[in-house]
Amino acid sequence: MFSRSIARQLLRQTPGAARPVAAAPAFTFCQPSLFSLTQQRLLSDTTKQAIDKAVASAPVVLFMKGTPETPQCGFSRASIQILGLQGVDPAKFAAFNVLEDPELREGIKEYSDWPTIPQLYIDKEFVGGCDIIVSMHQNGELAKLLDEKKVLAAAEAEEAAAAAAGEEKKE
Repeated sequence: MFSRSIARQLLRQTPGAARPVAAAPAFTFCQPSLFSLTQQRLLSDTTKQAIDKAVASAPVVLFMKGTPETPQCGFSRASIQILGLQGVDPAKFAAFNVLEDPELREGIKEYSDWPTIPQLYIDKEFVGGCDIIVSMHQNGELAKLLDEKKVLAAAEAEEAAAAAAGEEKKE
């Protein structure tokens, strides 16, 4: 404030003095046109279609490093363990090893706009990475979501038992 008042006084004192013009910054961090171009540069149509198909291949889809039997990263291992603890039906689950395909590895990050792997999708919707999966597991949200989507092995067995019991009562 003090420097502004002195600058104003100096400008007023000098008749005909040119007012300083604010200099344009030498580098702009976020120019929307450049930012949006660089954001979409790597995801080809072929890769996007392949990821769309993979996400739609099962109700629960995990993009991970390694396979469920041999995870190649601690975060992928934790994600698989949590899905197992939750009781996800193996028939309703698919896992994709991003280490086998560099284009998939980079493409999935752009597809979801999430920088890390593993990535979990439930009913074609992105849920999150390992940190989100762990948090949802701990607070009960993951169990609720999996139950709502009817992807739990136990839920399927209970439905089959209830259907069988209903048929027995009819007889």
